[in-house]
Amino acid sequence: QVQLVESGGGSVQAGGSLRLSCAASVSLYNDYCLAWFRQTPGKEREGVAAIYFGNTAYADSVKGRFTISQDNAWNTFYLQMNSLKPEDSAMYYCASSRVHFSGVLLPQYFVRSWGQGKQVPVSS
Repeated sequence: QVQLVESGGGSVQAGGSLRLSCAASVSLYNDYCLAWFRQTPGKEREGVAAIYFGNTAYADSVKGRFTISQDNAWNTFYLQMNSLKPEDSAMYYCASSRVHFSGVLLPQYFVRSWGQGKQVPVSS
């Protein structure tokens, strides 16, 4: 099973930027759908962004502000978050699946590996 380790994040003011990284224990080249989810207390975990074979998908709430990408070594992927808003405050989780979803968000049911989570507080 793929091990995912997140890094980055931290506190930021509204309008600022942050980048989250997710390092995998194996090469993710074209074999995995990769995604970012977020969760706030009392709410369901929601998909934020996903990427498979270069095709990306985003939740409406983050389109135009967040970017998901992979590095050339194919074992790390990222979530660049710009123009952050207080409502973006959440615990962010990276995730992977061997089920290939192209151009759509990864359904949580199909996630097979999760990162440990990174808290991202955005102050107003």
